[in-house]
Amino acid sequence: MKTENVEYTAFCGWVDPPADVRPSLAGDLTCEVAVVGGGIGGMSTALRLAERGQDVVLLEAEFCGHGASSRNAGQLAGAPGGDLQLLDLLYRKKMPGMIRLTEHAAHHVESLIEKYGIDCGYERTGNVFAAVSRGQMGRVRRVTRILRRVGADVKLGTSEELGIPRGFLGGMRENVGGIMNPGQFTAGMRRALLNTSARVFEQTKVTDVGRDRGQAVITTPRGLVRANKVVLATNAYAGEWDITPPRLSVPIWVVEVETEPIDPARLEALGWSSRSGLVTQHNIMENYRLTSRNTIVFGVRRLERGRTYPLPQKLPDPALVEELAEAFTTRFPALSDVAIERTWGGWIAITSSWLPIAGQLDDATYYSIACNGHGLAQAPYVGSLIADLIVDGERHEDLEELWVKKPKFPRPLMMGSLGLRAIWTVDRFNDFVNGSKRKSARQKAG
Repeated sequence: MKTENVEYTAFCGWVDPPADVRPSLAGDLTCEVAVVGGGIGGMSTALRLAERGQDVVLLEAEFCGHGASSRNAGQLAGAPGGDLQLLDLLYRKKMPGMIRLTEHAAHHVESLIEKYGIDCGYERTGNVFAAVSRGQMGRVRRVTRILRRVGADVKLGTSEELGIPRGFLGGMRENVGGIMNPGQFTAGMRRALLNTSARVFEQTKVTDVGRDRGQAVITTPRGLVRANKVVLATNAYAGEWDITPPRLSVPIWVVEVETEPIDPARLEALGWSSRSGLVTQHNIMENYRLTSRNTIVFGVRRLERGRTYPLPQKLPDPALVEELAEAFTTRFPALSDVAIERTWGGWIAITSSWLPIAGQLDDATYYSIACNGHGLAQAPYVGSLIADLIVDGERHEDLEELWVKKPKFPRPLMMGSLGLRAIWTVDRFNDFVNGSKRKSARQKAG
């Protein structure tokens, strides 16, 4: 696969930054509810609050949708993130409720697209847990049994039965969810928010969140916001203030790349008739998906932990782009001559439990964080549920599933540099073994 002349994009490859970035906060103000963070979680919270008559202010350090909201692969998932076998082992009783929440979350995003007329090319294709080896196919079967037991809408099958490329042995489709242009979706949410009574201040970095006389006090370089309630919706960026509980989450840098446009006939020859997004069953997944512009977006494969706050602005590592290109050639040998056109990256958050979490730090301060890579579906839904909690005073049963009563969190396992490197090494060893087996089988057949 060709990797010359790749564009290393500082934002994302899905859309351009907005041309109407809102001014920063200048001066002091008061409001009923302040929302810190302008990703799809924070925007959904503020949007719901404004539509329910609340006086709401949203503060965003760059512009709404600047972070992972616009930088992800655009696969709307209907299941939790993380290792579902491990989640079932540790949280077996919680699994039915988590599946209910995640499927509701995907349907909620579909309803937002319809309600606000967001043109983001959404396709209800589902997403496939795809196997690249017999070992991964065994894992897929085990995960399918878990999900069927708790009532998920899934289908197990071969690559032909699922309509996915023949370079994969088969897999399991989550029938809930699909694929979209996440940059266009996020831009649509931003437009919807700006059309409400919410006061939105972009280019406004929050430097501190504190309490004074029963109110939340949010400090910015040029002014203060005093609010009766505050919602922290900054996800990977949450560790910048003293109010943040230790070990709330781990910030992780992930990378996506996009090919040049591919001849439609060549894409059709892959057998990808379902157009379902694909996630491999490595310990650190690879993701692949088609786009409406006849390209393939793919990525991840390696995770990099953020060490210090504020998190740095980064560009993808060229060595990782090369590695992703090699993986692409392995999965799609018929497209080995296709070039990578652009690449970008973004910060996501991982929790020590691998479950999304939400809760309160005190009477005035709410938070939600870390959908573990599945925030495109879950963050808007959880944000709207927190808004309803603030207005109604009652937690929805889905919000109850991830509510943390005391914000105390254990150290995350295997999320250090050595741990992540070890996980990557195991994946590469298994790829080498499986590649050797395939080569030996071809030689015998020849």
